[in-house]
Amino acid sequence: MSEIIDMPKLSDTMTVGTLVKWNAKEGDKLTFGTIVCEVETDKATMEVQHTAADGVLLKQYVPEGTQLPVGAPIYAVGKAGETAPEAPGANPTPAAPTAPAKEPAAPATPSPSIPAPQPSFIPPSFPDNQTTTPTAVSDERIKASPLAKKIAAEKGVPLSGIAGTGPGGRIVKSDVLAAEGKAPAATSPVKTAPATSPAYIGPGIQEDKLTPISTIRGVIARRLLESKTSVPHFYLEIEVDAKPLADLRESLNIKLADLPPEKGGVKFTVNDLILRASAEALRRVPVVNNSWQADGIKQNGSVHLAFGVAIEDGLVTPVIRDAHGKTLRQIALEAKELIGKARKKKLTPNEMSGSTFTVTNLGMFGIDTFYGIINMPNAAILSVGATFKKPVVNERDEIVVGYCMKIGLSVDHRVVDGADGAKFLQALKEILETPALMLV
Repeated sequence: MSEIIDMPKLSDTMTVGTLVKWNAKEGDKLTFGTIVCEVETDKATMEVQHTAADGVLLKQYVPEGTQLPVGAPIYAVGKAGETAPEAPGANPTPAAPTAPAKEPAAPATPSPSIPAPQPSFIPPSFPDNQTTTPTAVSDERIKASPLAKKIAAEKGVPLSGIAGTGPGGRIVKSDVLAAEGKAPAATSPVKTAPATSPAYIGPGIQEDKLTPISTIRGVIARRLLESKTSVPHFYLEIEVDAKPLADLRESLNIKLADLPPEKGGVKFTVNDLILRASAEALRRVPVVNNSWQADGIKQNGSVHLAFGVAIEDGLVTPVIRDAHGKTLRQIALEAKELIGKARKKKLTPNEMSGSTFTVTNLGMFGIDTFYGIINMPNAAILSVGATFKKPVVNERDEIVVGYCMKIGLSVDHRVVDGADGAKFLQALKEILETPALMLV
């Protein structure tokens, strides 16, 4: 007997999901554990396994790219040759249109993106004792886009007789081009400024289209907006001598990078060292590891470090749990594994939740200074910039080349006061400038 399989709830907060890929096609045999499809949830793209009775995939109720709620039918399973039942109440919403989306039309005017009858030139009416040539001054009073005015001036087309199709009757470029050649010859030339260069007509930097918002991108947008509008951010910054950190990383990688993993081989990144130093600084100033809750301020006993990873749909923040109790090697290996899973969209919801502090790094893009938006319910986010050279005065009062790094801290003022935020950055600076401290 056939059975309809519904969209499962793949995370605690999931209400809808987008079926991004079918791994099994109609007619395929399904057994327990078969990966039937992949669904993008509010946290990650996850595999949906077949957990019902063995059988044949009779029918796929929704195409790839469809967004539908938890509990909606997605496929039917049964015996070979059996007719698939009709799905009750199936009304899925495609997450992406099959054709490029069109701009919505402005009220009471035709949309430029929808073909419409071209407007005709309407000659203005003047008394017999006046010239029939409109002046440049009158054109300036007419509602028209700057580009339309420029093209009209170059081509000698008076704006006063053109019916605009833009928002609110505004004359746009296409209106002027449509009216060109239909206007009667003027009895005297229109006074215009000398033409500079013709308007550019050619390919743009990318295609004009509306891209549907993915489930992950939508969640990121909501969380960032909530954080920025509900959390009272304040910002601190400190400059660090990055030379000792760079020297330590270089010496460790010379010894370890070329060894196989079974012999202790590992290659450290700057971010690995920053994560380890952050965990140690939070041990010294634990108030920064706390979080705001509706009924009080939660004191977090463990450091669960989140760090930003850029993916196609935006930014995800996998979490290294109990980072305060892990070595630099353990943090580096775990971070590498999580980055790989993030880029393949294989992170589980558990691997992206429960953080107490977040580190984001744009130094690899050459950004010197920036401030991240707090990743709630964290009380702070650390923003790491690039290492850059500048003149500095050393301990012997000599001007030498310095290797500097600016580190910003965005802080939730409900949880952490300015003095505690400053103490945290001071502790972090000491650890980064004496990096052997993070190895003990």
